[in-house]
Amino acid sequence: MRTIDKRIDPHIKLAAVLVKRAPTLTLAFDARCKSRLAATLDNGEEVALLLPRGTVLRDGDILVAQDGGLVRVMAAAEDVLYVRAPDRLTLTRAAYHLGNRHTPVEVGDDYLKLEFDPVLADMLKRLGAIVDQVSMPFQPETGAYGGGHKHGHDETFAEDYAIAQQVFDEHHGHGHSHDHDPDHGHSHAHGHPHEHKHDHAHDHDDCDPSCGHTHHHHAHR
Repeated sequence: MRTIDKRIDPHIKLAAVLVKRAPTLTLAFDARCKSRLAATLDNGEEVALLLPRGTVLRDGDILVAQDGGLVRVMAAAEDVLYVRAPDRLTLTRAAYHLGNRHTPVEVGDDYLKLEFDPVLADMLKRLGAIVDQVSMPFQPETGAYGGGHKHGHDETFAEDYAIAQQVFDEHHGHGHSHDHDPDHGHSHAHGHPHEHKHDHAHDHDDCDPSCGHTHHHHAHR
């Protein structure tokens, strides 16, 4: 069994003929979050993925096996909710409420895409969004969590997140001064109100935090 242990930097352009000849590995999003995985290439060959922790594979990524052979990653079609809206405000509100539930979301210019969930589908419809259950590849945002490389609009997303995180750290991060007004009214010992809940039970097959599945949205209802 061949071992695949490297991903080529997406900014490195490979000869089209090499990419075309490379066998493919089709994986759903959950599997693309795992850095340790026994998988089967589309040609039937069994392989072992031993990638750096935190790796999140994307459609089109090129992997390298220990024997030097290339493998091209393909995002599998899976059961998802395809969300559109009659106006930008409604779509923005939908994105906000999904983010509030730590739900992995693929963000497009005029759509949102997330794993199928009937409860979230109902919530989105009540917000005024148009929701369809379809079978499509799913590539949620990962750049902001440090697990994925930058891809198209992800670059802007990651930069925006970095700015927001810097401000957050200055006010609530570790090691900051606690010279707050004594009448401030609450303790900063826990930072963000959700942070102290996220430091346990995360050893799920080396899944990148961006997978988001440990923060199940039903707990927020």
